[in-house]
Amino acid sequence: MADIHFGTDGWRAIIGEDFTPDNLNRVIAAAARIFKEDAVAAGRDADAPGTLIIGHDCRQDAHAYAELAAQVAAGEGFTVLLTEDYCPTPTLCWSVAHNDDAVGGIMLTSSHNPAEYLGVKLRMADGGASPAEFTDRVEAVLPANPTDVLGPFREVDLMTDYLAALREAVDVEAIRGAGLRVVVDPLFGAGRHYLADLLRDMGVEVVEIHNACDPTFAGLHPEPIQPWVDEGLAKVGELGYDALFINDGDADRIAAGDAAGNFVNPHRIIALLTKHMVDRGETGRVVSTITASAMLDRMCRKLGLELVSTPVGFKWIYGEMEKGGVMIGGEESGGIGLPGHVKERDGLLMALLLTECMAQAGKDLGALVDDMLADIGRLEFARRGLSITPEQMERFRAETVPTYTADEVCGKRVMDVDRRDGVKLLLEGDAWVMMRPSGTEPLVRVYAEAATTDEVEQLLDAAEKVVTSL
Repeated sequence: MADIHFGTDGWRAIIGEDFTPDNLNRVIAAAARIFKEDAVAAGRDADAPGTLIIGHDCRQDAHAYAELAAQVAAGEGFTVLLTEDYCPTPTLCWSVAHNDDAVGGIMLTSSHNPAEYLGVKLRMADGGASPAEFTDRVEAVLPANPTDVLGPFREVDLMTDYLAALREAVDVEAIRGAGLRVVVDPLFGAGRHYLADLLRDMGVEVVEIHNACDPTFAGLHPEPIQPWVDEGLAKVGELGYDALFINDGDADRIAAGDAAGNFVNPHRIIALLTKHMVDRGETGRVVSTITASAMLDRMCRKLGLELVSTPVGFKWIYGEMEKGGVMIGGEESGGIGLPGHVKERDGLLMALLLTECMAQAGKDLGALVDDMLADIGRLEFARRGLSITPEQMERFRAETVPTYTADEVCGKRVMDVDRRDGVKLLLEGDAWVMMRPSGTEPLVRVYAEAATTDEVEQLLDAAEKVVTSL
């Protein structure tokens, strides 16, 4: 029997190996039972516990798997609405949050994982990520065998209302009058066509790449980091357009590029959008994860905003959004959300906000970033994923995370150590280096930030040496 566990955001497995119809059946049956348990506790009828909405991305046979999920969920008594076509995860989240009868959502996606993976993300009634307490309960009731109690479902259009909400979230007239030109790279994922067509409807000239129906992703990983973004960066540099927008496999993440083909990482996007939201007249707490750039701290101090730090995973940011008073929340991997829209990441909305920012300022993305760095100071960032043996991973978790420290790293004094999620060494000059086990892949991730790319690479080398010497 497959060893099924929910990681940082959902259960993910290789199609045809652990991701099989039987295992999906078991996962959905368990999830539906917990959704029902909570619905009944809230006063709903056990025979009619409410609506579950199901979406899926562009993975191999994803719609067929989603139909199975819909039948299993309906077998537990739910009214089940299934997307009629692929959709971004934020579409599913928004649809759940704006359906008064919905008690939750199920998204079949493997997000940024390679093409051979598929998975399940669970979403709460407000569209937010399922907390660990919820997924722990799902794991606890996983049946040993698939259920044969299936029910009917209905296919629906989830995209039209969601896209209309995105249009209402930005200043369309300012965008229409700005004469902007952008490249869009959905990395063959669930944002393909949707973002490009939305921008075109607003008067933006768009060149879209990697938008074919290709569940192999042409060998690319649908993750908006280098090297997978290199073709998009080459295209925007070749055309000299105002910006490149890149989404991941389920379009809840964003990264970008400028007219010269330079990568604009999510750290800079979060800081830029934090200022943009204040310029729009909004305020509130800013929430980011332990891997956030020190540039965001600098920006928040400059704007007089409270910055809250959480462990890695948007579910922790969602937990802060539930408390209220949050203006924007974002993570290093490019997942950024506005709780006023939905308490979840939305890569399409972030692209529209960057477009609005360019339109209102009359500047391309590169100029906006340059202005910001001149204001708060430049820091560089990079990360690596390290494949290690299970024995090394065990030693890393048992020994390195709880005990590793140092007086200095690459000549920089260690000012503090944070062990909330892996081990992060905070260094002088706003530099830092971090090591943590991935919650979605069998990797140790190492991260570093410093004043120059050379310093970043030196810090990453030092961290890699610690991990691989175990």
